[in-house]
Amino acid sequence: MKRLLLFVCLTLLGCWFAPLAYGQDDPGPMAPPPKFEVKRIPAEPHPGPPPIPEAEIIARFSLNELVMKKEYDAYNFTQQIRVEELSNPGGKFSVTGEVYTRPDGTRYLRITKPPESNLKLTNFSLEDVNTIASLPLFFLTPDEIANYSFKYAGEDQLDQINTYAFQVTPKRLSRTRRLFEGAVWVDEQDFAIVKSFGKFESEISGNGTKLPFTMFETFRENFQDKYWLPTYTRSDDYIEASGGELHLHLVIRNTEFKLNAPPAATAAPVANAPAPPSPAETPSKGETPPKKSTSPG
Repeated sequence: MKRLLLFVCLTLLGCWFAPLAYGQDDPGPMAPPPKFEVKRIPAEPHPGPPPIPEAEIIARFSLNELVMKKEYDAYNFTQQIRVEELSNPGGKFSVTGEVYTRPDGTRYLRITKPPESNLKLTNFSLEDVNTIASLPLFFLTPDEIANYSFKYAGEDQLDQINTYAFQVTPKRLSRTRRLFEGAVWVDEQDFAIVKSFGKFESEISGNGTKLPFTMFETFRENFQDKYWLPTYTRSDDYIEASGGELHLHLVIRNTEFKLNAPPAATAAPVANAPAPPSPAETPSKGETPPKKSTSPG
């Protein structure tokens, strides 16, 4: 019995070390590499349906766009525009002004601090500043909704805010005005747009302006716990320069909001109730600090 056990043990040891010894003399064929599965991300979003109908979400945030615009026009605020050349050497252009509403209802930027510039490779003028300051901000009001197609892109979280995301595409371009193409993020609780990202297009080639910037990302802050107003916009783009491509960075920041006059018949934002908006309380005078924000700071 002992001899039999010894024979079995020697046989097993021989089987264990034989491949090792063989591998030292001749590596043999290489093992095939592991197979990786390539997963493609679809260009078009295919989420499940939102918890409430898409048409209802769109109707609610379009009504709120009108409310936000009226509230926004009731405020004066400080606006700083900054353009940076992200190169070496590079420079910066900045200008500060006050945005206010004229008696005829038009918005106007009054320069309060002379422009400062040490740009090395580009030039920006006050005409460019006025173009930047006139970028449309409330483009999805009820009277504009019919000009666009919407595609629900799913739920997304911005900081601590849960949102519905929508792709927005103009149904038909115009030669006389620019229309938005991009995406918007809608707060699930307030049914208000809290962020937008996209460009403004027309039938004319380019973006309809002399600006090098095309894609704009705008963040909004929450005032009085009910009004989402745009306070921060940024854009990055590249232009051809003598040394190759030049990276330009644009930041538009709105601060120091002060009530100019009580908004005429401003409605309350549409939240949980689908009924028509009711008149809101008149905001207190003076500066109104924001409570919530989707801005990167």
